[in-house]
Amino acid sequence: MPNPYFSFKQFTVFHDKCAMKVGTDGVLSGTWADVSGCKTILDVGSGSGLIALIAAQRSDAHVDAVEIDNDAYLQSVENINNSPWNDRISVYHASFTDYCEQTDKKYDLIVSNPPYFSGSLLPPDNKRQLARHDHALSLRVLIAGSLNLLTDNGRISLILPVSAESELHKIIASVHLFPKRITRVKPTPTSSSKRILIELSRKKSDFEENELIIEIGRHHYSEAFKMLTKDFYR
Repeated sequence: MPNPYFSFKQFTVFHDKCAMKVGTDGVLSGTWADVSGCKTILDVGSGSGLIALIAAQRSDAHVDAVEIDNDAYLQSVENINNSPWNDRISVYHASFTDYCEQTDKKYDLIVSNPPYFSGSLLPPDNKRQLARHDHALSLRVLIAGSLNLLTDNGRISLILPVSAESELHKIIASVHLFPKRITRVKPTPTSSSKRILIELSRKKSDFEENELIIEIGRHHYSEAFKMLTKDFYR
């Protein structure tokens, strides 16, 4: 039986009630996001609360998290209540669309590891449909809603499959958002990029682009990956 929890240096995440378990994508999303100067952060589709917890550890900001699935919401509440930052993280049980309609808050950073299996066969489990497929939250809806919740100098930070990059650029061009930095994530030095980490801003600026290799050998992580995650992995 898979382990029902994952222990980090300063907190533990139980994920047995969540469709999507703790994984590299979530850790990368939380550790790569630029939290500098942030007073308010929003985690969209929080699942187990992993990204919200990472954001709270890395900043002094108040972190809000939104999750549509009831079991995942309850588990994220439990994980956050048992963390050192329970006074700075709030979790809301709602769809992102409903949350956008109901809140008047603005955020310095919106971070998400969104559902993105748009063209693939839907899994039979409804929870995995919500967590993995964009019929529940399309990229266009995520960007439009986030834009309305951003402060003037706010940023959006996403992790996406490489296959979604073209669609993303079309969407942000239509709403006048600009890429600020992008990291192409490669599992190994010889593999192609599988994910992109991208930061978006209202203001056009110099664009930074680089790549991140996860492993340079079986279970032998690159120095860049270890530096990015050193405050979290044991």
